[in-house]
Amino acid sequence: KFFSPSLRDLHDPFLMKDMDKAVERIEKAVKAGEKVMIYGDYDVDGTTAVSLVYKFLSQIGHKNLLFYIPDRYVDGYGISIRSIDHAVRKGVTLVIALDCGIKAVDKVAYANTKGIDVIVCDHHTPGDELPAALAVLNMKRSDCPYPYKDLSGCGVGFKLAQAYTQRYGLPYENLVPLLQLLAMSIASDIVPIRDENRILAYYGIRQLNTQPFVGLSAIMAVAGIEAKKLNINDLVYKIGPRINACGRMQSGRAAVELLLTNDR
Repeated sequence: KFFSPSLRDLHDPFLMKDMDKAVERIEKAVKAGEKVMIYGDYDVDGTTAVSLVYKFLSQIGHKNLLFYIPDRYVDGYGISIRSIDHAVRKGVTLVIALDCGIKAVDKVAYANTKGIDVIVCDHHTPGDELPAALAVLNMKRSDCPYPYKDLSGCGVGFKLAQAYTQRYGLPYENLVPLLQLLAMSIASDIVPIRDENRILAYYGIRQLNTQPFVGLSAIMAVAGIEAKKLNINDLVYKIGPRINACGRMQSGRAAVELLLTNDR
């Protein structure tokens, strides 16, 4: 299993506490055409997570989407009151928070008063109190039986996409291109490359070397990475820092726009 990683060895996403609730709420939003805001941190893990979930929801046919990356200097870290007010103005009824939110007890409570459901997908260690979100996906919850505890924030977002695919009988192959985003998050967030992360990173790097998204292809060219020869070190030292720079210098939105674009 270590030397020949197989996608068949990924854990069942429904072992994660609250996954049923999260998948059912997304299906309800898709069917009703609700406006969904995908929210993520401004680093590599957050921006790749937002891009992965945005691409996934787009490919299953949901068009009423927007994303929000907090401004490091205006919003600060994680979910902010300002971002929830923005969601209210835009008519959002569901927020999917990625790589943040596990300690946003007050902010989630505020969103609830505004009629907005929140799904938290986080990998940071929870505090004493969990937010009163519709679903809290975090394998580090004390009551979560999920067997692997070291997923990145983007990894939790991927498990959500995997669960939806499994529940509604969608083609599993549609998930594979998204793994290039997850490989970037695994490398840049320095999570252990063992167990499930090893499988996901292996197939993600294969995608980057064969069919990289347009924006990633452009970054690889700028970074001087030879076609089909990218490895995990290139992600850690050449691509990750360029993505991180957006959120540090101006706005992480630019990183998400780059990762989502189809316009060379």
